[in-house]
Amino acid sequence: MQIIVRALVLFFFVWFVTRAMGRKELSELSSFELILLVAVGDLIQQGVTGDDRSVVGAMLAVTTFALLTVGLSYLQFKFARLRPRLEGTPVLVVVRGEPQVEAIEIERLTVEDVKDAAREQGIADLGQIRIGVLEADGKFSFLREDDVRKPPATDELTT
Repeated sequence: MQIIVRALVLFFFVWFVTRAMGRKELSELSSFELILLVAVGDLIQQGVTGDDRSVVGAMLAVTTFALLTVGLSYLQFKFARLRPRLEGTPVLVVVRGEPQVEAIEIERLTVEDVKDAAREQGIADLGQIRIGVLEADGKFSFLREDDVRKPPATDELTT
């Protein structure tokens, strides 16, 4: 029972820490951060199982983490009002070519970070963007001005 309680506590602690770190940090791990993540995993394992090195203890810890993950997923699915708290919400970072500086700063980004993400998606200038979104998972989505579908001209309809 002690392993299950420890797993519960550490699961929610890790969930809180990852939410507090921010989207950018989690979506773009450097090699050093990846090593730290592996080290954190080992520390968590030691904290959850303590001196218990049994297979049953490990299975209890993994099962607790899995059930909590599925439980949070179900809560997000069933109760839409919880979704922003558990998953996060998308943030507009560019509107009609203009960077939303306040939103960008709140997310601990720079305008250069947004420009870099746009270039990675083949957009040379923020002026080409109708809407730029920092998604809840830390990835950027951009809708170009020229992506907006225009209604067909009336002469095309008659042919």
